[in-house]
Amino acid sequence: MSKPIIPQMKVGELLDAYPQLEEVLIKLSPVFGKLKNPILRKTVARVASLQQAAAVGQVAVDVLINTLRQAVGQPSLTEMGEAAFSLEPKPWFNPSDISERFDARPIIEQGNSPMGEILKVAMGLQQGQLLELTTPFLPAPIIEVLHEKGFDSFSLKITETEVKTYFKKSN
Repeated sequence: MSKPIIPQMKVGELLDAYPQLEEVLIKLSPVFGKLKNPILRKTVARVASLQQAAAVGQVAVDVLINTLRQAVGQPSLTEMGEAAFSLEPKPWFNPSDISERFDARPIIEQGNSPMGEILKVAMGLQQGQLLELTTPFLPAPIIEVLHEKGFDSFSLKITETEVKTYFKKSN
């Protein structure tokens, strides 16, 4: 029996079960071409869910899931919610409040996960302080983890390989 493709499925799990879907992903969004990079495939694909990947690729999660399901002969899912990722500056954002800057790109490029270091920096923030996180893509897994820990965030796409995400402890 085939694995059901659902938003919570990890990208790596999907590609292990259905390697032929790599090209389908790339056709949906060129951002997914980065999955050909063995380092990203080994790191990000193992922790990022399809719902998070949809946000990164700027593809509606229902379109992503149903396109993948159709490609392997699974029936489509209906009424799926969007991931809650903000790409617009929040009213609380003031660049002068940035107290910590963390560039995760070198760590990711070495094939490692910066999650632990980012969490340590974020948890050290005082009320009103902001963390500016720089990554090569929308850091959906860390956004979800920090939202669960009481942080608000938004992301700005600077270039194709640079995204800045700002975190603030919610009141």
